[in-house]
Amino acid sequence: MNGAEALIAALVSGECDTCFTNPGTSEMHIVAALDRRPEVGCVLCLFEGVATAAADGYARMKRKPAWTLLHLGPGLANSLANLHNASRGHVPIVNIVGQHAIDHLKHDTPLVSDIEGIARPYSRWLRTSRSDSEVGRDATEAIVASRTPPGQIATLVVPADVAWGESGFPAPPPVFPSPRLPAPETIERIAAMLRTGARTALLLSGSALYGRGLAAAARIAGASRAKLLSPYPLVRIERGAGTACVDRVPYVPEQAMEALKDFRQMILVGAAAPLAYFASPSKKTVLTPPECTIETLAKPEEDCTGGLEALETLLPPGKSKPLVEPSARPPMPRGEITLPGLAAAVAALLPDGCIVVDESMTTGRAMLPAARGTGPHDWLGNPGGSIGIALPLAVGAAVACPSRPVLCLSADGSGMYTVQALWTMAREGLHVITVILANRAYSVLKREFDNLGGGKPGARALDLFDIGRPDLDWVALAKGMGVPGTRVTSLDSFGRALQDGFAAEGPRLIEVPL
Repeated sequence: MNGAEALIAALVSGECDTCFTNPGTSEMHIVAALDRRPEVGCVLCLFEGVATAAADGYARMKRKPAWTLLHLGPGLANSLANLHNASRGHVPIVNIVGQHAIDHLKHDTPLVSDIEGIARPYSRWLRTSRSDSEVGRDATEAIVASRTPPGQIATLVVPADVAWGESGFPAPPPVFPSPRLPAPETIERIAAMLRTGARTALLLSGSALYGRGLAAAARIAGASRAKLLSPYPLVRIERGAGTACVDRVPYVPEQAMEALKDFRQMILVGAAAPLAYFASPSKKTVLTPPECTIETLAKPEEDCTGGLEALETLLPPGKSKPLVEPSARPPMPRGEITLPGLAAAVAALLPDGCIVVDESMTTGRAMLPAARGTGPHDWLGNPGGSIGIALPLAVGAAVACPSRPVLCLSADGSGMYTVQALWTMAREGLHVITVILANRAYSVLKREFDNLGGGKPGARALDLFDIGRPDLDWVALAKGMGVPGTRVTSLDSFGRALQDGFAAEGPRLIEVPL
């Protein structure tokens, strides 16, 4: 067994059996080892930023890490923007990064770089394997590190001679750590806060936004009349009729402060206190009112679900029913394209079990609230704010859940960062319906220019926010990568295109000019 085979054996033993990759010369022995392990799913990506965001989407839905196989320092560097997003969301990912053979590094050939230096900002665990006899153990430790609560990125650098060395052997199966429960006195203190009757918000993140955690939060809200909130930079939330009523803290600071102004207590469950994304010379960063007391039930690394279930036992039983969303699907709108109309159309047609990937930060903010009363679905957001996540995140979610349709909401500006994901959708036959809201601009920057005291932008500033001249042709771009596309001109044609996309078996793209 060579080192590459020991590496793959350890990854399989650690339930890390899906790889998103763009390999190169230094990884060829790992590619050869993959040839001999058909149980490992391999997805080729044409850009490393697609590979890491796809691994992110996979892990969010599977609740276990995928792994990436990247080529040397430049390949890893190409992936960093979406590793930033995954790290902010505590998403587990294992990066395997090829390196030159150890003895080759002294020659300082063109692709030599400081791989560990590139990896360090977004890797909570980082190691370079030094021996083919140790690489299996190193891989096992990387998987365990990635699954250490609350989830993190682990990067293992594998020199080529470690991969081809013939002294590899299987590592023992990993033992995964479990999150610890919050301290009993913490849970009792939070229960006492809820019993005061003060206007209270529970700000939920992590496992508190789906499954048992979200169900417990709904029961706590019913018993205490607390309001359930999620951060704007959410990772994953279960939604639809019958699930907990959860409102998202708005992105715009003024709107967030208005939404939070009446709360006198805020309880954090796997979340951080809400803050503005950016500083402003005339506005506050802290979004809660000064008189609001903020306490933590569960830190991100703690058992949010267990903490909520323990909290529930300390509240008066049977006071009221869980606070859940009623069934409320709007009728399909007609006529000219408007932002409220697009949101209503998505809500009218969203199929049960759909996974929605949302990066439509400017034009699509009405989508999430409009769909709250539809059938059961999951909604994935961008926890790190680095744009270009939506298309590859949809790839990963679709690979993780092949029986579920994926609706990807993006825009022309952010979509161009990782447009290569369309090719992977076509190659893998993924059921992803990509909606490009084409406003021909970085519209959020126009607002931020004024918000930060820049005044009215001049011609040069406006030119930097404009992505027209020429306008991007998303239908042609999609066709060139094997994805059928259509451009719509009304809500009626948008609805038909969306229905066709959900009924199809493979990927589709819909361009919506705004």
